[in-house]
Order: sequence, then structure tokens, then C-alpha cells
Amino acid sequence: MIWEMLYPGMTAEHLGLLPGFLRDDDPRPAREQINERYAHGGGWRPMKGHRLGPRNFLTYPGDPPLPPVARARLRNELILFYPSSWVCIVQPDQSYEVCRID
Repeated sequence: MIWEMLYPGMTAEHLGLLPGFLRDDDPRPAREQINERYAHGGGWRPMKGHRLGPRNFLTYPGDPPLPPVARARLRNELILFYPSSWVCIVQPDQSYEVCRID
């Protein structure tokens, strides 16, 4: 997978262990790969209440909108990384799940 940095000063180091959780040669969807490889941190546990808005800004009631700072594709899924280690997996039908990976 190739990660594209979307914010000035953003580096691969900011992604932490996330890139290692996702592998092109694993046929499973991103959520299953992260769930297995992030088991020590609790796995993939989607959190309710987030909204994905225009330009993929992530919003949560009472918080300011977060712009994505990095993105990658795993086959047909879009993986978005946000400040504070929020991760959003967007499906081709635009459905999505959000989880904190810290």
C-alpha cells in the first residue's frame, strides 16, 4: 500500500503501526486485517456518532471538523487517517466506519 500524505509536515512516522496492519497480499477487508493485527490494542471497534462530510472531513458532535492528513487504498477501500489517530474506512458504496487506533 502507498500512503499519500495530505498535510504539510505529515510523515509516515505519524501513522504509527497502522501501515503494518494492512497488507495488499491479504484478501480480507481492511477492518478484518486491522482487527487481527491490532488485537493488542483492542482490535477494530467502530465508534458511532461520526459523520464523513465534504472533502472527507470527519465530524463528531461538539468537536471541530477534522481534515484527513493521510490516505491510502486497499483494493476498493479508502483508508483515511486523521489527527488523534482516528481512522476511517470508506467502502465503494460510501458507507464507512471510524475507529481510534492509538
